[in-house]
Amino acid sequence: MNIAMKKVALVTGASSGIGEATARKLLDAGYRVYAGARRVARMQPLATAGATLLELDVTDDASMLAAIETIKRETGRLDALVNNAGYGSYGSLEDVPLEEGRRQFEVNVFGLARLTQLALPMMRAQGSGRIVNVTSIGGKIGEPFGSWYHATKFAVEGMSDSLRMELHPFGIDVIVIEPGAIKTEWNGIAREGLLKYSGETAYRAGARQHVNMLANADQGSMPSEPEVVAATIVKSILAARPKTRYATGGGARTVLFLRRLLSDRGFDGLMRMFSKQAQKLPRPAEELLKAR
Repeated sequence: MNIAMKKVALVTGASSGIGEATARKLLDAGYRVYAGARRVARMQPLATAGATLLELDVTDDASMLAAIETIKRETGRLDALVNNAGYGSYGSLEDVPLEEGRRQFEVNVFGLARLTQLALPMMRAQGSGRIVNVTSIGGKIGEPFGSWYHATKFAVEGMSDSLRMELHPFGIDVIVIEPGAIKTEWNGIAREGLLKYSGETAYRAGARQHVNMLANADQGSMPSEPEVVAATIVKSILAARPKTRYATGGGARTVLFLRRLLSDRGFDGLMRMFSKQAQKLPRPAEELLKAR
């Protein structure tokens, strides 16, 4: 296919995990792919595969403006925006500084919203496009020590629903991807943050227990490879009439089914049961503390 005729996609958080896997699958699907992340050096394999690399920080407005201007100048169109960049900030609400809570929202919500604002004029002009927002099953459930993270994912779920209705007259679809447990850097970052903020406070016992639960959830057969989520993202982009939501990978459908089935207090009890089970498992919290 002539490069001028290719559809164009921008993938954020493309230096590893779900973002990197999505960029590769979109290349395989014939898209001209712009891969954006702060860590450009880590994306060199994507450049070798055919992607165009962008130094992109979703907390830096100038960086986002430059990325969209580059795409507009080089292609004049944008067919798919995959808002994948994000991280999980964990710790008790009492312990986590508001500055960190604001940063969590800047990355997971405001960065996503701003990049979408910048991308929409091109999509409206061409009368088509797909906005794919990678949330999490964490946008439908809560868990102890995840207040800020889950608040951002609930926010993106609501934002996506509103945006989908706003953009319908312009031929632009908004799709939510809700991953479960996935083998990425996310879990380790969440555990490190949890210990940093709550590992030695009044919440010490619960925090260390939750670190153990997260660590053990990251092992064995439950977590899926990032390619599982990437395949779902590309499927949604290529679909003639995509679903509004796709739960994918690592027990996502099971957890969301249980959330629908159980009352709020019933689900709370299920989470407490998982935490109690974690007490009997190896103690990665202690290992992480020793390494600090």
